[in-house]
Amino acid sequence: MSPFWSATVRALQPYIPGEQPKLPNLVKLNTNENPYGPSPRVLEVIRGETADSLRLYPDPESNRLREAIAAFFGNIEPEQVFVGNGSDEVLAHAFLALLKHEQPILFPDITYSFYPVYCKLYEIAYRTVALDDTFALRIADYRQPNGGIIFPNPNAPTGRALPLADIEELLKANPASVVIVDEAYIDFGGASAVALVGLYPNLLVVQTFSKSRSLAGLRVGFAIGHHDLIDALQRVKNSFNSYPLDRLAIAGTTAAIEDREWFERTRQAVIRTRTALTQNLESLGFEVLPSAANFVFARHPKHDAEKSALALRQRGIIVRHFKAARIEQFLRITVGTDEQCAALVEALREILSA
Repeated sequence: MSPFWSATVRALQPYIPGEQPKLPNLVKLNTNENPYGPSPRVLEVIRGETADSLRLYPDPESNRLREAIAAFFGNIEPEQVFVGNGSDEVLAHAFLALLKHEQPILFPDITYSFYPVYCKLYEIAYRTVALDDTFALRIADYRQPNGGIIFPNPNAPTGRALPLADIEELLKANPASVVIVDEAYIDFGGASAVALVGLYPNLLVVQTFSKSRSLAGLRVGFAIGHHDLIDALQRVKNSFNSYPLDRLAIAGTTAAIEDREWFERTRQAVIRTRTALTQNLESLGFEVLPSAANFVFARHPKHDAEKSALALRQRGIIVRHFKAARIEQFLRITVGTDEQCAALVEALREILSA
């Protein structure tokens, strides 16, 4: 450690993203990227933005994009939308703006591993709440004093989704706390809590363009909530970086959310492949948790997950293995194309029969 590091930096244990290896002919099923490219409209408008106007700063409020997001959902106003450089940045602002209180915040024990990193960075007290034996979130467990609640829906890395009625029950049980629903994977099978924003001023919903709209390389996320919550996020943003999105990002994501046909076609393709992948894994003896995301979470009762992941890698296929307690025998497998998933299943068949 450098003597120039602050005490805060010394105490951090940074989030580790999924591996991005540079291997030839790789079947990459470890980072939940969409196997299908973005809407052709996205590429067209980005090319159109590569002009002399790049010498000018972008719109600091990203109004075109906020209006397009509001129009997509229909039940909200542009002023209820906040945008940032990926949903991770949006979440980081939300932790500082809305979750830094005296009481500890609550989130599941098995969940997105960036949450405790944000807590350490911003010195936010937190308490993890154990998922049940089926890796489901129990609403009753969140009926306790807290400084806020955050969870992904569908959860990551399990893929399990909460129905909208359960989220509403959670909101009713915690009227004095902000509840953040992290919906990075919602378009692959769950019901979005955006439908509840007008009813609950303590609800913030966070989404991303990285997954269902195939724009992980553009890094844009957004939050939807009551005006008071959005104002808090804006205050943090404008104290940190008043120009969060560049011209290319604003143009590309606006085109992406306006192309509903491409969005629907590609997300349905992922859902169909997920169903087939789940059935094929189960035929090999895997237990697969019910997934509403663009990945599945699976374990085999007779084969070690870490060894299986290594054996897959030796065959040019990479999946995600977590060494955390309770899930060390699971593999998280991104839903790729039909061809990629077929290659995975065939490789697993060889590995299991060896």
